[in-house]
Amino acid sequence: MFRSKKLKKFKDINHFFFSKKGGFSKGIYKSLNCGKGSKDSKTNVLKNLKYISNKIGLKNKDLVLMNQTHSNKVVEIKNKNLKKKISSDALITKIYGVALGVVTADCVPILLYDRKNKIIGCIHAGWKGAFTGIIKNTIKKMKQINSNNEIYASIGPCIGKNSYEVDRKFYKKFIFKSKKNKIYFRKKNQNKRLFDLRKFVADSLIKLKVKIDHVNYDTFRDSNNFFSYRRSIILKQSDYGRCISVITLI
Repeated sequence: MFRSKKLKKFKDINHFFFSKKGGFSKGIYKSLNCGKGSKDSKTNVLKNLKYISNKIGLKNKDLVLMNQTHSNKVVEIKNKNLKKKISSDALITKIYGVALGVVTADCVPILLYDRKNKIIGCIHAGWKGAFTGIIKNTIKKMKQINSNNEIYASIGPCIGKNSYEVDRKFYKKFIFKSKKNKIYFRKKNQNKRLFDLRKFVADSLIKLKVKIDHVNYDTFRDSNNFFSYRRSIILKQSDYGRCISVITLI
C-alpha cells in the first residue's frame, strides 16, 4: 500500500494506492487482483475487494467501483444511484462512509479531495480519457457543486516515461491537437517515441489550479508491486490483473 504525503495530512479522509500484494488470486493474477473485468476467478476477485474494504474500514457494499471504458464521463455518487452499476471513468461524492475505487494496470489513478467542500473523487486516466478531457470534466463537476474550492490531487503509480513506447500515429494525434504537446514526447528511433503520460496528466491538473503530488512508481518496470497491461502483452500472457486505488470520507 502507498499513500500520498499531501492527502494523508487530512484527518477527514482515508486513502490508499494498493499494490498487487496481499490478496487471494493465483497465477498471472497473483495476488491482489481487483479487476472484475479480468478473467480471474470471480470468487478470488470478490475476496480481494472484501480485503480492500476491510483495510479502509468499510463493508464491502460501501466500496463503489466503475465500469471503466476509457471515456471522459464523470458521475456523482448520490444516495439514489449508490447501488446502481456505473459506467464512467471518474467518480465524485459528498457521501460519508462510502469508498470510491479506480482500477488500473498502467493507466493513471488519480485521487481527489476538495478540502473546503468535503468532496472526494477518483479518476481513471488512460491516454484516451486524458486526451478527451476526463480530468477537466471531473474538476468542472466538482466546481459545479461549489465554485469556492480547494482541490488536492494525488497522481498514483502508472506507466513511466521511459516505458511508454508509442508510434508516429499516436504522436501526431497529440500534436494535431496542440503543438505544445511536443514536450510530452521523446524520440526513441525513427518510428517510435516515448510518452510521458504522468506529466501530461499532472499539467492538466495544474492548469485547473489543482494542488498535486505524486506517488511515483513505474507500473511497467516494477513487476514486484504492480500489474501492467503492457508488460503482460510483451510476456504474451492471456490476461492481466488490476491494482486498485481508493478514497473515502470519514
